Amino acid sequence: MHRLQDYRETFLTYLKENATHKEPIQLYEPINYILELGGKRMRPILTLMGCELFGTDYKKALPAAMAVEVFHNFSLVHDDIMDDAPLRRGKTTVHEKWDVNTGILSGDAMLINAYQYLAQYDAKMLKELLVLFNTTALQVCEGQQYDVDFEVRDDVTLEEYLQMIAFKTSVLVAAALQMGAIVAGASAKDQEAIYAFGKNLGIAFQLQDDYLDAFGNPESFGKQVGGDIIENKKTYLYIIAMQNAKGEDKKSLQQLFSLQPEDSQTKIETVKAIFEKSGAVAAILAAVEEYTQLAFEQLKHINVSNGSKDALLAFGESLMTRRV
Repeated sequence: MHRLQDYRETFLTYLKENATHKEPIQLYEPINYILELGGKRMRPILTLMGCELFGTDYKKALPAAMAVEVFHNFSLVHDDIMDDAPLRRGKTTVHEKWDVNTGILSGDAMLINAYQYLAQYDAKMLKELLVLFNTTALQVCEGQQYDVDFEVRDDVTLEEYLQMIAFKTSVLVAAALQMGAIVAGASAKDQEAIYAFGKNLGIAFQLQDDYLDAFGNPESFGKQVGGDIIENKKTYLYIIAMQNAKGEDKKSLQQLFSLQPEDSQTKIETVKAIFEKSGAVAAILAAVEEYTQLAFEQLKHINVSNGSKDALLAFGESLMTRRV
C-alpha cells in the first residue's frame, strides 16, 4: 500500500487535470471553486485505498474516486444553502459568493458530472458501481431529510440520530471503499466487510465532527464553530445532555433550543458549558472510540494480508484524533 500522501497527490493531480473551463462560466466556475477549496479528500482517498488493498493498481479507481468526491461536494453545496451556512472549509460558501440559484444549478451539474465519471468503466463494472452509487445517493438524501425533520422535533432519540448520520455521512464513506473494491474485482464477501468497515468509520468521523463543531478551533476546523448550536440541531451532544442534565441546566437547554436560530455567542457558550457538565462531551468522545474499534474489527474479515491493512488502520486512528 502507498502512503496517504501518495494517494492524495495523485488524486489532486487528476482533479486538476479534469477541471472544467468552458461556458457558461457562471455554471462551471462555482464547481471548480468548491472542488478546489481543499478538505481532507477522505472519500476519494478511501476509494483508491480500497482498490489497491485487493492488489489492483489504484489509479484504475481514479474515475470512481472522482465521482465520489464530486457527489460529496454537490451535497455540500446544497446542504450549505439549506443551512444558510456562511463558511465551508474556512472560505465563503458557493451560494454566498455567487447566489442561491447559482448554487442550486451548479450543484445539479455536479451530480451529472459524477455519473459521467462512472461511465468510464465497462458495462459489467458500471452496473455494479451504479447499483451501489444510486442506493447511497438516495440514502444521503434521506439522511439530509431526517436532519431537517429533527430540527423541529423535541423527541429525537439517540437511535434515530445515529441512523440519520449513518445515512447522511457514513454510507458514502462505506460506498467509497466498496467502489474501490469493485474496481479491483474483490469478492462479494470482501466487499461486504470493507463496506462495514467504512460505515462504522463514517459514524466515528461524523461524531468527531459533531464534537469539533462545538469545541473545535475555528481556524483549523474550517467551519463556523457552534453552527449546530446556532441552528438548534439535535446532535449526539444535545441528546445526551438532555438525558443527563438536571434542573436549571435542562430547562435552559430546552429554552435555548426552542428559540429561532440565532448567531449568539452567549447561547453557544451556555450550551457548551451544559454539554460539558452533563457528561455529553465525555460520552461523544467515547462513542468515537467505540465506532472506530467496531470498524477495525471488520478489517479482520477481509481476505488480504494483515500488512496490507496497516494503511487503513492508520487512517482510522488519524480520524479519532483529528482537529480539522
